[in-house]
Amino acid sequence: MDQPRLTREEKGMLHGAQGPAVKRAMEIVVALGKIYGAPHLVLVGSVQVSGVSFKNLGEAGLAFLQEWADQGAQVRVPTTLNPAGIDTVRWSILGFDERFARQQGRVIEAYARMGIQTTCTCTPYLVGNLPSFGEHIAWAESSAVCFANSVLGARTNREGGPSALAAAICGRTAAYGFHLDPGRRARFHVDVRCPLHTLSDWGVLGYIVGRQVRNAVPYFDLGDQRCAPPEPDTLGSDLCADQLKALGAGLAASGAVALYHVRGVTPEARQGDVLADDAQRLVVDDLADGYQALNRGTCRVDLVSVGCPHASPRELEQIARAVSGQHLQAALWVTTARETRERMPHAVFAIEDAGGQVVADTCMIVAPIEELGFRVLATNSAKMATYAPSHSGVQVRFGNLEQCVEAAITGLWPAVAANAERHPR
Repeated sequence: MDQPRLTREEKGMLHGAQGPAVKRAMEIVVALGKIYGAPHLVLVGSVQVSGVSFKNLGEAGLAFLQEWADQGAQVRVPTTLNPAGIDTVRWSILGFDERFARQQGRVIEAYARMGIQTTCTCTPYLVGNLPSFGEHIAWAESSAVCFANSVLGARTNREGGPSALAAAICGRTAAYGFHLDPGRRARFHVDVRCPLHTLSDWGVLGYIVGRQVRNAVPYFDLGDQRCAPPEPDTLGSDLCADQLKALGAGLAASGAVALYHVRGVTPEARQGDVLADDAQRLVVDDLADGYQALNRGTCRVDLVSVGCPHASPRELEQIARAVSGQHLQAALWVTTARETRERMPHAVFAIEDAGGQVVADTCMIVAPIEELGFRVLATNSAKMATYAPSHSGVQVRFGNLEQCVEAAITGLWPAVAANAERHPR
């Protein structure tokens, strides 16, 4: 395939005119453009980089980052990081290994040397990295990509860690896929005929549909039930934003969906016809199969985890009200961005006074929790329920927030709590 057309400046960057670090970045971006038939490159407004947890990177990944930083690599656009493998401040309280913490610190240091904001979160749009409608970006984390494309109407492919970092260093990405209008048309028309009451319902809807559409673009028709389109300045406190966040995370985890549309809600679906002429029709009239598929744990729960993707301020307040004054029997970890933790002291106090933890910077999926002795995890996140068995070595109970809070209080999954002592499993 032909190489993308490059400007004079871009040709110079590719041939080393701006140093070896930029040359390396351009080689990656141009190679991807050639593979996918991109006609040219586009400037990006922001980047979100994955590949941050030392659990995933290992020594080889750390060496790769340090080498690039040693070459003088500097990002050209606002760039944030995906969750790390630990809470970078309170890791010892949570039981993480000191050696792992040191190596994780070196990873974050390498990124910081490149000028990257070390805000470790999978919801960068809640902490200042908020792209505008139609803006080209290069984001990597699957649920963040889905939210940016779908809810904000920005344009990004589902980048890998190295390609996102390369885009940040050269300020460009290849124009293919979701950067172009044809790639954003829906190939499936999803008729949702069952009610969606809780965030876990939205997540399991995404899980069910993602398995069927794989990496295609779905268009959801929710009938009479719909959320009001969230405004950018209210994302952290908006119920609809949390619902769409859960939907996208489920879609991205069970399939590889990077963009979806919702009739009357998401911006492109409000502006015009986004359905392809040959779109296939799907009907979802029951969520039971999805709930059953994601429930693979025993009745006894030793860890409850909420905040995948990272909890919004609204979710943090909701959890705080639910556990206030309680004495938890199971560990409760609410994962969120550090900025959110710091600006919500009353909610943090209520959760931690009950015996829970508000954990910043990390996520159960990329943290080495298999070393902490947890065996059965309860969550209201379809994304976490999908990944946790293979990534974290735990069994999973999946349900709504009310069930998760009850499990934290009693140590038992509520559906079987009454018979647990008589019929242990």
